[in-house]
Amino acid sequence: MHGRSEVNGQGFLAAVADIGRQPFHAADVAVVIAHPDDETLGCGALLSRLKGVHIVVVTDGAPRNLADATRHGFADADSYSHVRTAELVAALGEAGVAPAAITRLRVPDQEVCRNLTAVTQALRDFFKSQGIATVLTHAFEGGHPDHDATAFCVHAAARLLDRDAPEIVEMPFYHLGPGGGMCLQEFCDGDENCVLFLDAAERALKGRMVACHATQRDTLRPFALDLERYRPARAYDFEALPNGGRVLYAQYDWGLSPPDWPRLAREARLALATEAAAWA
Repeated sequence: MHGRSEVNGQGFLAAVADIGRQPFHAADVAVVIAHPDDETLGCGALLSRLKGVHIVVVTDGAPRNLADATRHGFADADSYSHVRTAELVAALGEAGVAPAAITRLRVPDQEVCRNLTAVTQALRDFFKSQGIATVLTHAFEGGHPDHDATAFCVHAAARLLDRDAPEIVEMPFYHLGPGGGMCLQEFCDGDENCVLFLDAAERALKGRMVACHATQRDTLRPFALDLERYRPARAYDFEALPNGGRVLYAQYDWGLSPPDWPRLAREARLALATEAAAWA
């Protein structure tokens, strides 16, 4: 296995890209995702190689408007959240990740953007207590507001940690393309650093993980199971809309109107500036 000191930053991506697909030590690696199932879409095949990895799920997977819950036959958000958590545990089990590796922040689905400060502080404390050197998380791409908010919080937590900040590796999920359609599993700017083309065993693993998320079957169906993309995170201006202002969630009732995002990001930055003066 690769050693701990070898897998941060570009060393981590070099280990990921290893054509021998060797497992490596990842007790100082955290995968921080917004929803149960994001772990499968973003890095499902890779997870089986990350020995000792931490999984942090920011939301409980259950929007409080109950539209998703009732569509899947649940009467309340708690019941839906419980099932989504069980699906997450089963999917991670396929990749050899134990339930003890999962940390749930339990923010209501679609509400991370209104809890930026608290989530940032929770992530800062987690990264510090666990000695996290590398974080895999969402790209800032304007797909889902919880994804963008999670990206903000990871970057902000790293900023608060200053010299002890982990390096951030990002994964694409979906964004609004120039022609108005949804682009899946590609970075907005087309720039990529590390692409894993999955072999038959990896595709089968990812397929089993997707199947564990039974309530999300229709949502996950369009996503490809044959590749995963990673790159060092960009230095974003989080107080501007991502993707040149083309924001997919403007088309959906997902808890955030795009014009509200810059204000919420700025308010969180100012609140956190008391802990990181450089952000003032």
